[in-house]
Amino acid sequence: MSAQRPDHAAALREIRTVLSTENYLGAVRCAMRLYDALPDKDQLDRNVVLVAYGGGKDSSYTLAFVRTMQLVLSQIHGATFRMRVATNRHAGMPRAVMDNIDRAYGALRLYDDPDCELLLIDGQLVRSFAAGEPHAREVVERNRVDILMTGHRTAADARPTFCNACNLSMVNSFGLAAGYQGGVDLIITGDSQREQRDYYLWVTRLARRFGLQPPRDMRAGFQGFLAALNNISQAYFADIHGADAAEVIAEHAITTEVRTGLQFFSIYDDTAYASGDHWELLTEHLGFVFDDIAFSFTESDCGNPALMAHLRALKTERRHGLSYAEGLDEYAEFAISLMHQKEFPPQLVEMMRERYTGRAEEMRAAMDAYALEAYGVTEEQLVAMVHAPFTEKGAALDAYLAAEQPDLVGSVPLIRSLLEGPAAEEDPGAAELMARLEKLSGLTLAQLRVLYGSSLRLPTVTPEGGQLIDAILEGDPHKKVIRTRHTPGGPLVPELLSGR
Repeated sequence: MSAQRPDHAAALREIRTVLSTENYLGAVRCAMRLYDALPDKDQLDRNVVLVAYGGGKDSSYTLAFVRTMQLVLSQIHGATFRMRVATNRHAGMPRAVMDNIDRAYGALRLYDDPDCELLLIDGQLVRSFAAGEPHAREVVERNRVDILMTGHRTAADARPTFCNACNLSMVNSFGLAAGYQGGVDLIITGDSQREQRDYYLWVTRLARRFGLQPPRDMRAGFQGFLAALNNISQAYFADIHGADAAEVIAEHAITTEVRTGLQFFSIYDDTAYASGDHWELLTEHLGFVFDDIAFSFTESDCGNPALMAHLRALKTERRHGLSYAEGLDEYAEFAISLMHQKEFPPQLVEMMRERYTGRAEEMRAAMDAYALEAYGVTEEQLVAMVHAPFTEKGAALDAYLAAEQPDLVGSVPLIRSLLEGPAAEEDPGAAELMARLEKLSGLTLAQLRVLYGSSLRLPTVTPEGGQLIDAILEGDPHKKVIRTRHTPGGPLVPELLSGR
């Protein structure tokens, strides 16, 4: 046995001081299982494993756990596997998340370790991680338009508006990282075998249901999974952006360029994920900070749930005639119930409760500022999305204009003509009106025309799931039927609320 690397020995001593005995022993067991699964046991450093790291509390613990496994094998064998860590970034990931990642990498001694490769994925671009790397403009613009187009299709239903495109992008990042520069031998996951199987079956059934299966000879393994999801992604974005938006649809492609037979390795049975059980590891050793925007309800690496709360409050205020504060309280109660279901530590639940209690105007200003900074979206554009006035042949157009833009009520005939096609663009008042519509919505006239010809997909207590946009989140657990009022003093009615 060759001498172990001194930096690995020091890193292992450090992490053992903050990792519980139970979880350390779990990491040792898991390292033994991983060793058996690696293809090259004679030259361990020729094996590459992939860890996806979003920068949240759970993935931070996963990273520390896998790092412990890497250090344990180094101690035993004098060599260890190479760990590729990949972060998929989107516009809803604030700088505070990147700073958490940077502190975790430093604490775990990853930066100067040749056995560690740290990647940042922006859309289709893969590069070395750097905390201060600015967001790629094209990715921010893509995220912005995806949110607005999906939001108008669903009247700002939270989960599809913010999560559909993001979830597909996340899967693509797995493929990009797994295929990058020679590829990887294994992908490490915290999901159980059952969770992996259920997700695979869900994708397979969704592809079959909508006729989106890849050819039979391309359906096996992770490659087949990616191929099916690519077909789903292409069909979904053709529906959202219009079948003629070939360039936009292509930007959302999911890669299938990974090694044939690539397998997943689960650490699920060897560790525990309750963040309260490794609080010292997270906050003291890794330097994890629960930022006001980055930590939003059930997410600790994304500010979008704060915008979900904001949209609910805007809907309550602008469509139902109730107060913004009532809508914010309603969403906070729903989202905190999700935190309880996910067994968040009591101190985090209380932190979130205090943030939203009696602070409606303060939170409104903070979320408006975040929407503008992250996506370039104004409150006026969010209000338009809540009304969804352009979708379904402008079914809600008259009501929206009467409530929000009364000076445009007399322009409805010309607006409808513009939305129906280019013939009306020569009208004397068309140019000014087109500019106004684009400012109100954040979308181009061409995009508004796509919405005008598309159906409005409202969440229902008993969904029929007739289209792909409906089916993507069927069975999603982040939903709840609440009792709410749609008019001041009106009766309580059931409404399906979704969020994170």
